[in-house]
Amino acid sequence: MFDKTKVTVLGGGSWATAIVKMLLNNVDSLSWYMRSEETVEYIKKHRHNPRYLSSVTFDIRKLKLTTDINEAVKNSNLIIFAIPAAFLKDALEDLRYPFDKKKVVSAIKGIIPEENMILGEYFNKVHNVPLDQIAAISGPCHAEEVVLERLSYLTISSTNLKFAKQVADLLVCRYIKASISDDIYGCEYSSVLKNIFSIAAGVCNSLGYGDNFQAVLISNGIQEIKRFVDRVHPIPRDIDASVYLGDLLVTAYSQFSRNRTFGAMVGKGYSVKSAQLEMNMVAEGYFATNCINQINKRYKVDMPITTAIYNILYNGVSPALEIKLLTDRMK
Repeated sequence: MFDKTKVTVLGGGSWATAIVKMLLNNVDSLSWYMRSEETVEYIKKHRHNPRYLSSVTFDIRKLKLTTDINEAVKNSNLIIFAIPAAFLKDALEDLRYPFDKKKVVSAIKGIIPEENMILGEYFNKVHNVPLDQIAAISGPCHAEEVVLERLSYLTISSTNLKFAKQVADLLVCRYIKASISDDIYGCEYSSVLKNIFSIAAGVCNSLGYGDNFQAVLISNGIQEIKRFVDRVHPIPRDIDASVYLGDLLVTAYSQFSRNRTFGAMVGKGYSVKSAQLEMNMVAEGYFATNCINQINKRYKVDMPITTAIYNILYNGVSPALEIKLLTDRMK
């Protein structure tokens, strides 16, 4: 068991902010690291994050805010990572304290671009954290609805179900329910893939495809997830469970989905770079598309939606043309 007074959240974005909100229902003290000194000072003074989910008010007496990642990690025995996967390696460059003896929770729904690794695999193989000390937080759960305290569900996955239950207990509150799973590989890969399919949903929406086609697209998407995770990590799993299908549905259809928003902009004719700049938020699916494409060179799973989005984002193929070709693969 870990000490509930020695929990740290790393990251300053919307999901990190939502996780801090959840945790403060159950802990009396919490360390919170973010890069921006200006944001830290603002939160100390005004009690809310000025850039993300600004309607959330924090009890500052419970927060140990810092821009020093070493200070945040040194005395912690449970670290929750909520830094976008594309920037995680840079964020850890200044870390002098190894965290292989600590318990690690990934709240990152992405993949490490340079390594083509999901987060659990990365912490295990690169930072030598034992697999049974690693957990992952999955949805379906958007940060924006956590703020509104609308009932939301999480799945905590780990090879160590006792640890997963301990993490779940830290997050459960009046508006959050949590279940546990031993399928950390399947849950993490599903979280990565649903972002790609959400980009596809956004592209198709901007191109004028309606609800009928979107239903077919997402039905094919969950089949693509099943084919991939069953090949990469073949264990019994119910792909219709909320951590797989539910997370895909909410990310593909929700107004809060940044990946769908990113896809919609690309479908309207924005370049990838201009869409990223205008959003001012990280669409994990962009990086995930390239990573999954690289990983699948080894597994050779039939992945028509992923291939179509890769061609649009990385090969410069016209979205209208690529999606037209994709429609012939759907059934």
